[in-house]
Amino acid sequence: MERERSLEEGSLSPENKNTEMDVAPKRHISLWILLLNVAAAAVGTIGGPLLIRLYYLHGGNRKWVASWIQTAGFPILLIPLSVLFCRSKVAGVPFWAEPKLLISSAVIGLFIGLDNFMYSLGLSYLPVSTSSLLFSTQLAFTAFFALIIVKQKFTPYSINAVVLMTLGAILLGIRKNGDRPPGVTNGEYLLGFVITLGAASLLGFLLPCIETAYTKASRAITYSVVMQFQFGTTFFATVFCTIGMLINNDFSEIAREARAYELGEVKYYVVLACCAVAFQFLFVGMLGVIFCTTSLFSGVLTATLLPMTEVAAVIIYHEKFTGEKGMALALCIWGFTSYFYGAYRGEKKQENKAESK
Repeated sequence: MERERSLEEGSLSPENKNTEMDVAPKRHISLWILLLNVAAAAVGTIGGPLLIRLYYLHGGNRKWVASWIQTAGFPILLIPLSVLFCRSKVAGVPFWAEPKLLISSAVIGLFIGLDNFMYSLGLSYLPVSTSSLLFSTQLAFTAFFALIIVKQKFTPYSINAVVLMTLGAILLGIRKNGDRPPGVTNGEYLLGFVITLGAASLLGFLLPCIETAYTKASRAITYSVVMQFQFGTTFFATVFCTIGMLINNDFSEIAREARAYELGEVKYYVVLACCAVAFQFLFVGMLGVIFCTTSLFSGVLTATLLPMTEVAAVIIYHEKFTGEKGMALALCIWGFTSYFYGAYRGEKKQENKAESK
């Protein structure tokens, strides 16, 4: 009866947490939550980098500001948390996350703050399209760390997806000067290339760590707990970046930078606010997808959405669409298709076994 109650509440206890790659075993638990989180991840993954690049293109140059704004929108989470708290009171179910889970969110949050700074620094030297495809290599790092940390099971289809998406990023290094933005030196472009890869590897490490934190919890993980976990990670990531801003005197420079912004002072603050909201969607989506499926699936989803960011950057900012980018995009789509074909085959195989019994 306890297990049935857990399923009805859309929770995920350590005992029933699946380590398989496909999402099918959890589909009956929280499909609507999964779809909402995929949509949130899509909004954040595509919109966030475009907004940060917009900040840089028209006069913004504070790296810590661009990092800080990626998680500074965490107070927005108080709205859904309040709703979930009221619902838990009415339903008479536990709401608060256990302390060790909140401690894990604090530690992971500090690393997310570092990752945000690395990503912002890399994006200041790279076009959005190149940065997005480079960042898609996080799938390879996620797969590697998922194998080590959460003992992720792999199939030939998932291995094929990881290899293809990683090759797509390697192609971008063949002609490193082909899309170098104006005013960026060769050294800065190379630094952006390396820093972005470093940010991708750190995210690839953090995603399995989040999954591990979920599975090590002694109580069932509900979506309200996931939201509290996100609040903790984004709060401490913001603290990390706030310290960087204080050291760099960025708070005192924001007003001056806003007055000199090419699009106008009001639009400067609008860009930062929209950026904060977009990245909250991204974090809600990523942590929610891990809650519903696995860290590897979250990595595949991110790697698939990033090429869409590349296409959007080419359309909106008229960035160069080189042959290498086209091939990288094709490899990412091929890898995505391979992954889900493998997931579909795995689901059908499980269904056939269930019918035979």
